Amino acid sequence: MNSYKTLLVTLESSVLTVQLNIPETDNAISGQVLDDLLDVLFHAEADPGIRVLVLAGAGNDFSVGGDRTEFSTLLAEDPTGEALSALLTKAERLCDALRGTELVTIARLHGQVIGAGLGLAVLCDLRVGADNCRFRMPELGLGVPPAWGGILPRLLREGGQPRIRELLLTCAAFDAPTAKELSLLNKVVPQDRLDPTIKEWTKPLTRRSPLALRMTKKALNSYANTAQLAIGSPFDTALLTAVLSTRELTRRP
Repeated sequence: MNSYKTLLVTLESSVLTVQLNIPETDNAISGQVLDDLLDVLFHAEADPGIRVLVLAGAGNDFSVGGDRTEFSTLLAEDPTGEALSALLTKAERLCDALRGTELVTIARLHGQVIGAGLGLAVLCDLRVGADNCRFRMPELGLGVPPAWGGILPRLLREGGQPRIRELLLTCAAFDAPTAKELSLLNKVVPQDRLDPTIKEWTKPLTRRSPLALRMTKKALNSYANTAQLAIGSPFDTALLTAVLSTRELTRRP
């Protein structure tokens, strides 16, 4: 694996751990983060020795979501919105890659899991959260639609339309037990139990036939696509670009 500006990547046996490593921004998801994650996924997919990818965050939080400072900078430098659209298209590509990977993906969550950070987590197959997790979908409060990466259909399908609709419209924060109730988490544990819990999942996975494991993921992905409410990524990117290009982001959701 290459060295990355925004990630810490470690490989143990057949488990690749990818840790967002910009704690000074609370792991905000910038264009550089997207580039690094896309590169990691590309190389991991091509490595037959890797079976599981664990997505984690350094510091106090998993991720506070998209880097709004970068959005503003891109719009100031290019008022046409083309640069912003390119960034959002990159987010779409990453989400599609996570959604379609034949690796088993696990989200290791703690602290704040907000917006695009929650989107990345929801795209993972398995999700464990520390009992200090706080989740939020603040997009409407920021004056933008929940369109980052085209993750809304997955979010609605995983968490259930009535409750996700409520949380999107109210921008209300919710805790780890609520996330588990909504099936956005498989397990809630004390923070010091995150790694042992992941081990409980990865230990049997690393014993499986690599081919059988990838074919099982391929089948799960295929059935998930047939159950998908909509594949709206290109529309979402165009919509979010249009909205961001015509207004300033609200500072507080």
